Amino acid sequence: MTGKDALWQPGMDHAGIATQMVVERQLAEKGVSRRDLGREKFLDRVWEWKGESGGEIMKQLTRLGRSADWPRERFTMDEGLSDAVRKVFIELYDQGLIYKDQRLVNWDPKLETAISDLEVQPTETNGHLWHFKYPIEGEDGAHITVATTRPETMLGDTGVAVHPDDERYKHLVGKHCILPLVGRRIPIVADEYADPEAGSGAVKMTPAHDFNDLKSAAARTLR
Repeated sequence: MTGKDALWQPGMDHAGIATQMVVERQLAEKGVSRRDLGREKFLDRVWEWKGESGGEIMKQLTRLGRSADWPRERFTMDEGLSDAVRKVFIELYDQGLIYKDQRLVNWDPKLETAISDLEVQPTETNGHLWHFKYPIEGEDGAHITVATTRPETMLGDTGVAVHPDDERYKHLVGKHCILPLVGRRIPIVADEYADPEAGSGAVKMTPAHDFNDLKSAAARTLR
């Protein structure tokens, strides 16, 4: 709009999860699931829906008078486009501008895939606190009691956190305790994330389970 030449290239994202949900709902109305169809036939059904819905989207945009370069229209699953994306990602990786790392994701057990934070609606529920004694390494009879509402995650614990100002546990900071059932040695660290008024004041840290735990001192100690 300033008089300069510019390319406005029209295109559509594949919207994989959203598309899958729509198609599965359509199949459910007929009493069929994606597993009944099998992978290949389900993919054919998804492509069929994309043709119907995608065409409608472009018609709407043209009616709005969008001045895009329509012959250049692309779709994220186009064969050539996939090759181009792969090439650019490799180049950016080689230049150190993008990197691979471990991070926590939201796993949807129904869709059997990871989904974004925007697609998650956290809800609070009333739970029950379970208390476990984690033996202190090298000190017979000594232990630190950890309170948790999710005892099934303890197998992935990487440490125990206590508040740095909690007098009950100051003498234990820097020491190690033994993870029950597993027998693994894990550190006891000071972290303000631990609430002295909640539970026992000692929090088990499971970075593969909780976003806050991932940011905790215990998780950083493991790294």
